[in-house]
Amino acid sequence: MGDRVIRVLLVDDEWLVRAGLATMLSSVPDIEVVAQASDGAAVPEAVQRHRPDVVLMDLRMKKIDGITATAALRAQPHPPEVIILTTFDTDTSIVKALRAGASGFLVKDTPPAELVDAVHRVAAGEPILSPTVTRKLIRRAVEDHNETRDTARARLALLTPGELRIATAIGTGSSNAEIAAQLSMSIATIKSYGSRILTKLELNNRVQIALLVHDAGTET
Repeated sequence: MGDRVIRVLLVDDEWLVRAGLATMLSSVPDIEVVAQASDGAAVPEAVQRHRPDVVLMDLRMKKIDGITATAALRAQPHPPEVIILTTFDTDTSIVKALRAGASGFLVKDTPPAELVDAVHRVAAGEPILSPTVTRKLIRRAVEDHNETRDTARARLALLTPGELRIATAIGTGSSNAEIAAQLSMSIATIKSYGSRILTKLELNNRVQIALLVHDAGTET
């Protein structure tokens, strides 16, 4: 990460959880916890005031839940990345959070090293797509998503063959480095393709590309 310090906002209605996360993350030299909030209602002001790079957002809160807060935040210009925090990795609400623009999710008992790695990855523009958990949730999303397979395929038809190839690879949950190796391209080229796909399909991040690919039933 070089000399860059990743600014993190913690949002959770349990102060013990916030305290634990703050203590753990603050021990990492290139991560700074710049603010904490106990509910999604406080997120807009906290983001405007502290300009975090990453928001760790609790899924369930009393006034405004993590899904609603994430959707509102990601609709703003140049929003921070959002990682959803949840107690159960099978919670179907996580799918809605991913569709709202979250870059991924973590269960609250995630080991510290994995949490730190997740913050680093998301800050670097590499959303978290866990092969064992997130793919399962993405597959389940197809069942209750209101966008039909035909509609999803029509959206993907807007892509060039090269873009569709990259989008399909993203749908497998592969990282940029993995896709570059598989397709014999540079990582910079894969990133460039990813940016064009996001712009053309009017999506927020790679997670939403993967969801669309799975909705269309074109994943490899």
